[in-house]
Amino acid sequence: MVRFLFFALLLFTVQGLKAQNQVYENKVFKSNLKTVQCYNSQKEQSFPIINLKSNETITFAFDDLDGGQKNYSYTIEHCTYDWKSSRLNTMDYLETFKEDIIFNYKYSFNTLVKFTNYRLTLPNDQIKPKIAGNYILKVYENNKPENVVITQRFYISNNTVNVGAEVVPSTDVANRNTKQKVNFTIFHQIPIANPNSDIKAVVMQNNIPYSKIVNTKPLYIRQGSLVYDELNANEFWGSNEFRKFDTRSFRYNAEHVADIYRDSIQNVILSTDLANKSSRYSNQFDENGNFFIRNTDGRDNITDSDYAAVYFTLSATPPTAGGTAYIVGAFNNYALTNENKLTYDEAKGRFHGKIKLKQGLYDFKYIWLDENNKINETAFEGSFFETENNYQVLVYHRRPGSRFDDLIGFANINNVKNAK
Repeated sequence: MVRFLFFALLLFTVQGLKAQNQVYENKVFKSNLKTVQCYNSQKEQSFPIINLKSNETITFAFDDLDGGQKNYSYTIEHCTYDWKSSRLNTMDYLETFKEDIIFNYKYSFNTLVKFTNYRLTLPNDQIKPKIAGNYILKVYENNKPENVVITQRFYISNNTVNVGAEVVPSTDVANRNTKQKVNFTIFHQIPIANPNSDIKAVVMQNNIPYSKIVNTKPLYIRQGSLVYDELNANEFWGSNEFRKFDTRSFRYNAEHVADIYRDSIQNVILSTDLANKSSRYSNQFDENGNFFIRNTDGRDNITDSDYAAVYFTLSATPPTAGGTAYIVGAFNNYALTNENKLTYDEAKGRFHGKIKLKQGLYDFKYIWLDENNKINETAFEGSFFETENNYQVLVYHRRPGSRFDDLIGFANINNVKNAK
């Protein structure tokens, strides 16, 4: 009996360590997989959240530049508010099977770079969640769950509370022209035993993972409402409007494109960017970091849009003695990887880099990761209170005795216009 308990404890420990080693963030593990998209199917590139037991779905897609047809499967796992495994049994959060094969795929047509596009929608007849919360989608190859190639976050809300939010200038006089502060109130009619321990509220800017701020305690607890407007809380750099470029066609130089030439693949040289050193805000339209796969050279955006090597150049000096510059946007999940890293040419005083991207419209920005691994998003872009940004507020509730964080409310607001 003692021996049995020992091995049971050992197995539980090993499983726990495996769960800790899992990746619960947006990540692509293979270089041949590109253009990962995940959004509410009602609006392309919208925040990937749906209401529980509704007709809404999540659209997920990616390209495999190896071409041909591969055996990709997927599963989903429930997570805590801070993106760790909830360690629930699949029967606790799924009312269907726990895995399925991606059957929906299309081959590229008339492109120099051959690829296969894979696509699925959630929930579906094979995988249907039955509780709200954070979920991680895991795509794996050859029926081997341990061979994960993509992980992608999405959200399911109960929508049992309402969230009212506003964006105001920073309360710090020194930052009033450069920072934006999010105040919000949770309006509820459900019993909340202890708001200081049972409620977590996460605020993000433009769905950028590293921007998130976690609120653990409301400033005021009132009958039917929880108020979060503490001084100096939930403040974000306004940053600047995203830079952008247009590669919908390789037949002419569109916005921010300096040159296009063709060898084994298409090559796009973007106009040289400058660091923003202006003290005044300049308004320009952007998509808050998003990208849209489009082409005017073919008939189908998914299969006829080709890939190109896109060359970026930033004329600027390093902000600090040590550190690295990166190109980020929704197209790479704002990931700080070698592919998105810029190389500095000291002789020319320029950063440069190359990324393989599919035809379309892209927002991007330059950020600096200093020698202490601290992200500086204003070093090359500047920061202004007037900058138009989307903010997401997610409210989680862990009921007394419950084993998971329930996503009970969501708000997507814009400091200039009404966001959807």
